[in-house]
Amino acid sequence: MSQARVFLLPDLGEGLTEAELVAWHVSVGDTIVVDQPIAEVETAKSAVEVPSPYAGIVTELHGKPGETLDVGKPLISVTPLFTGVAGGADADDAAPAPSPDDHAASSMSSGSGRPDATPGAASSAPAASEAAAETYREEEKAGSGNVLIGYGTPGGHGVARRTRAPKAALSVVEPVETKPVNTTEDDLSLLRTRVPGKLGAVISPLVRRMAREHGVDLGGLQGSGDSGLIMRRDVEAAISTPAVEPAETRRTPAVEQAETRRTPVVEPVETKTADPRTGLAVSARTPVRGVRKAVAANMARSRSEIPEATVWVDVDATALMELREGLKAKGGEAPGLLAFIARFVTAGLKKYPELNTRIETAEDGSQEIVSFDGINLGFAAQTERGLVVPSVRGAEKLSARELDAEIRRLTQVARDGKATPAELGSGTFTLNNYGVFGVDGSAAIINHPEVGILGVGRIIDKPWAVNGELAVRKVTELTLTFDHRVCDGGTAGGFLRFVADAIENPTSLLADI
Repeated sequence: MSQARVFLLPDLGEGLTEAELVAWHVSVGDTIVVDQPIAEVETAKSAVEVPSPYAGIVTELHGKPGETLDVGKPLISVTPLFTGVAGGADADDAAPAPSPDDHAASSMSSGSGRPDATPGAASSAPAASEAAAETYREEEKAGSGNVLIGYGTPGGHGVARRTRAPKAALSVVEPVETKPVNTTEDDLSLLRTRVPGKLGAVISPLVRRMAREHGVDLGGLQGSGDSGLIMRRDVEAAISTPAVEPAETRRTPAVEQAETRRTPVVEPVETKTADPRTGLAVSARTPVRGVRKAVAANMARSRSEIPEATVWVDVDATALMELREGLKAKGGEAPGLLAFIARFVTAGLKKYPELNTRIETAEDGSQEIVSFDGINLGFAAQTERGLVVPSVRGAEKLSARELDAEIRRLTQVARDGKATPAELGSGTFTLNNYGVFGVDGSAAIINHPEVGILGVGRIIDKPWAVNGELAVRKVTELTLTFDHRVCDGGTAGGFLRFVADAIENPTSLLADI
């Protein structure tokens, strides 16, 4: 039997060292192909599907849904279907040496050395079985090109070494477990339960699809075609034949009612433990993991490392609201208010680049302020998985309309849990619109390792002095929290006033930038 190959949880990027196992897409005994999604994991950045670099039979799942797995630890074990391709990356090196007639030496005799062997049986294996084995080898060497940070299959790029095994070496490995297994779309899914020398498989994709749609277990069918080939008529016969429940398990309504009367149903009683500090019953315990764990760690690090300060200002946003309404009245789709403010923020960061930096601490304790040639503007997005901060890369190069389109795209990607580590971990400054929650202001926590975050409160009607007269205006509050190590209050106040002036006079400022 071939030795199982162990696939380790790969590097998921951005220095992440662990991931929570959300769900398995395969079970022990399933036959999988190269690049088939085998599990969904959730990191501190996003939820991703992990494809398998191996093909074969799943022999072990190293973890249960809800568990946290470390990068580099075993994820799944897979046993190759054919002994001719066992051995993983060293399979070619471990193959028998070629003989003078350019064929590899057989790994077993073709005589009566095996109980089920007959003279010449190995050399007379059906052509379809040979083709299946060849397909198996080609799939493992070529793959589809799916790559997930640090591993993947080449997708046919380049030339892979090939060692053609003899027909006798292509014996089918029996499954580790004999329990029935779920069928897959793999052409080789049935070979795991067949006797060597007999095909007993499905060639037609139509037959496989028909069986899958009607819930027919192909592993239990006896094919009526040549060499046990399962034909369409075999699946149709299985569909038209109702499954007969064994007599000892059939239960009539009368029997069930009688048993119900004899055996009273006892509802389980949930016992709640008392909290020793408060004396109250504990109603639930929720593990801190995934995105929530990452947010907690990042916020705690920010509070402990960054000497932050906060400044704020009330802003008359009436002119900006009128500008947007005017664009909408012309029939075009106007950018959202957040996109306009994002445009003002990027302009402000160009004028006050100290807030678009990062503090780095060396091993000897010395510190450096790292400046950037460009702005990756992050924005806080609330999702079902928690708060995430996708970033618009190169935001200083985009117009308000382009910023609006990218913000909408990234928001949807983040809510779908499909944002990449680069989209979630590359920001240099964060914009937070907490006004959508109906609040005016917030002492925000800086998104470490950045040095500043600008918050925007709700826009509401307030009394405001205009040209010496009292008027009702659309007013919002801007709050800037900054790292006092990189700049003083004068720089922070200058940046905040720049953004506020842009909101109050958007037409003239947009013309200048």
